[in-house]
Amino acid sequence: MIPKSLWKTAVELQRYLDSLGHQFCFIGGVAVQRWADPRLTQDVDVTLLVEFGDEEKVVTKILEKYQPRIENPTQFAIQSRVLLAQDSQGIGIDLALGGMPFEQRLIARSSFWGVPGTGRIRTCAAEDLVILKTFAARPRDWSDVENTIIRQGTKLDRNLIQEELLPLLELKEEPELMEHLNSIFAKINSEN
Repeated sequence: MIPKSLWKTAVELQRYLDSLGHQFCFIGGVAVQRWADPRLTQDVDVTLLVEFGDEEKVVTKILEKYQPRIENPTQFAIQSRVLLAQDSQGIGIDLALGGMPFEQRLIARSSFWGVPGTGRIRTCAAEDLVILKTFAARPRDWSDVENTIIRQGTKLDRNLIQEELLPLLELKEEPELMEHLNSIFAKINSEN
């Protein structure tokens, strides 16, 4: 489960990014709380649309409110398109500076989710959570993929997942991850 302080950080971050006029959504462990089995997470992950070339301007504005977690955060964000920040309580905030067509569609498919006693946050769709977690392919990610598939069942749009994921895996040069995902779908379908 997520500590109340982390939910508060997410809601405050959303308000700040909204005030700046940014398009974004929560991904990672926060989205897992909505679409899969709730599990402990200690940071907030966001995909934030940022035009290529605007990284420095956006990072500078975000760092007016949040502290960096590394030295030279702006240079790192320009090179990696990831800003590693934290709030005043030390809760980590990872902002992926999205700009690719998939990331634009991911944010367009996102929706609001009410967090009891805290407010509403915008999270990625369940299908996009499966895509992101399959792409990352760490052991915890595969567990999140399986739990999302179990919890969401036939509500998941498998065609959308495959259409979006396959080109990403080809760019990563790991198309075999699609086979692993399909084996998870098959295993869960056979159990139900």
